[in-house]
Amino acid sequence: MSKKVLIISTSPRKGGNSDMLADAFVQGAQDAGNDVEKVSLHDKNIGFCQGCLTCQNTQRCFIRDDADTIAQKMLTADVLVFATPIYYYGMCGQMKTLLDRANPLFPADYAFRDIYLLAAAAEEDEHTVDGAITGLTGWIDCFEKTRLAGTVFAGGVTAVGDIQKHPALQKAYEMGKQV
Repeated sequence: MSKKVLIISTSPRKGGNSDMLADAFVQGAQDAGNDVEKVSLHDKNIGFCQGCLTCQNTQRCFIRDDADTIAQKMLTADVLVFATPIYYYGMCGQMKTLLDRANPLFPADYAFRDIYLLAAAAEEDEHTVDGAITGLTGWIDCFEKTRLAGTVFAGGVTAVGDIQKHPALQKAYEMGKQV
């Protein structure tokens, strides 16, 4: 059965290493016959959450920017995939800001169940990604029908393209095929 997969590349660098992980996941999910859309945040206008909680009643944010549009796409996706560079052992600010702005989804009848994390960092230690996993898991825990279904981490990649021969690309592709 085909699933609706939304992949959100949160990197500020177009074509960066985490963006390439997202592309590998896209290819795997498409090869498996899924309906796949990739959204990149590098060119999006996303303001900070104002904390007004109006969205809890309206299920839409009053701020009309790209985050509102992306949250509406998230609402109807069966699978969400977040790709992020790791900055200071955590997710990038763009990803955190989008998660905060996805607050209208909390009271909604959201479709997503499985959530994946793809991450790339200059640091090679396997625990480098732990902060991003903790942050995303905190968001996931607010949605009782969801789970963190998988993670892929590519360490030791700094400059754009360093990931080219990294085994994480194949792992992201295979994970995408299994969605």
